[in-house]
Amino acid sequence: MKLARIYSLIFIPPLAQYVITLEEVDGSRLIPIWIGVSEGTSIVLVLDGEKFKRPLTHDLAVNLINAMGGSIEKVVISDLKENAYYAVIALKQGGKSLEIDSRPSDAIALAVRTGAPIFIEEKVLELCPVINKPISGEEVKNFEKEIESLRPEEFFSRLDKDGGKAKGGLE
Repeated sequence: MKLARIYSLIFIPPLAQYVITLEEVDGSRLIPIWIGVSEGTSIVLVLDGEKFKRPLTHDLAVNLINAMGGSIEKVVISDLKENAYYAVIALKQGGKSLEIDSRPSDAIALAVRTGAPIFIEEKVLELCPVINKPISGEEVKNFEKEIESLRPEEFFSRLDKDGGKAKGGLE
């Protein structure tokens, strides 16, 4: 497993979706994952330091875990099958370890709220569309412009045509 962090989070208005890009902490690979607008907004709110009087859905999930004496140890982007990423939330409760199946967006939304580390399984890095760093500011701007008009399937099919080994990309 490779430790990862959020590299970027881009909102694509025409698709009403976000693309979250994770980067290897000790590597050069970036992986883009298309996520829903609700989950993307939930992540952005935490990253922007927004506070609310009442808990939002992911805040509620963290509160429930804490109230039951549990804690989130880590989240793992665990697999890529049929154009969909999979994740696991690793919990600890009373000395017992639990793994809960999750969409990557929900797992990441919980991780940013709790400070839990994000990991990517090596097999996912081998299967997914990888963008290698370093990339310039100009390349990031061009990618953001291109991605605004591109559906996930088109992005991954372009990588396949260009010799990429990508097979997936949605969560």
